Amino acid sequence: MNKLFSFIKQPRNVLLYLLNFKLFRLIPDKTYLKIKYRLIMKKKLNLRNPQTFNEKLQWLKIYDRKPNYKYLVDKYKVREHIKNTIGEKYLIPLLGVYDNFEEIDFKSLPDKFVLKPNHTSGNVFICKDKSQIDFIKLKREIRKWLRREYFWFHREWPYKNIKPKIICEKFIVDESGEGLKDYKIMCFNGEPKIIQVISERTEGKYYINHYDVSWNSIEISRKSHKENPIKIPKPVELEEMIRISKILSKNTSFVRIDLYRTDYGVFFGEITFFPVSGYMDFENDKYDYILGNWIELK
Repeated sequence: MNKLFSFIKQPRNVLLYLLNFKLFRLIPDKTYLKIKYRLIMKKKLNLRNPQTFNEKLQWLKIYDRKPNYKYLVDKYKVREHIKNTIGEKYLIPLLGVYDNFEEIDFKSLPDKFVLKPNHTSGNVFICKDKSQIDFIKLKREIRKWLRREYFWFHREWPYKNIKPKIICEKFIVDESGEGLKDYKIMCFNGEPKIIQVISERTEGKYYINHYDVSWNSIEISRKSHKENPIKIPKPVELEEMIRISKILSKNTSFVRIDLYRTDYGVFFGEITFFPVSGYMDFENDKYDYILGNWIELK
């Protein structure tokens, strides 16, 4: 109850909550983004002459609308693109694709697997022991995924009108044998420049470390995530990962290519055009300007 009162006392939170209502879908994308940016970032959004990383991502939402982006963000359809560009070996084995919860044949699935929707960001169910699944809870969660119209939350236009599906992939792990590190390669105008490494995920919390393409550590502090104090070892496949990212980021002003590495090689995760939807909480504005300077708007 105290959390509720604390939330209500802040008009900014209330306004952000109200923006999710269908009535506000009548607001044009540009106006909506200006309002939301002001509420989240507490500053005016400069779309006429964007300078920062976050501003340029908002600009790209409105003005960079290449038709192929729509299937690149679709986690099911993008698999065909990956197969045709870098090769099928980089795809996490697909165990099934479904239109609803009732279609999932859990009896035929292995004890470990991963479920996620094709049309949203951040939703995933990782099963490490099928016997422990709360099917009532999972059914409720998956139905919520399928109803979610992700485009309307942040106006990331490629997500608009994607037909919702649930995909099931093989459960994979890295050298730890328990989880995965995410290698998120930030590409500016088709050139990989920064590698974000996400490690030690636990209940929504995780570390973020940044490296350049030669695996030199870079300081890019974030308010919400700290750096892992344990140095992340340089992946043996680093050159391969950079090569893959360069191919997949061709003809884009900015894109992030998400990869995993395992004892069986490198696997593709997803393609992300708008990290944190252009509301990245840098500890210092200088990082926002440095990264923004690397994006050439066309």
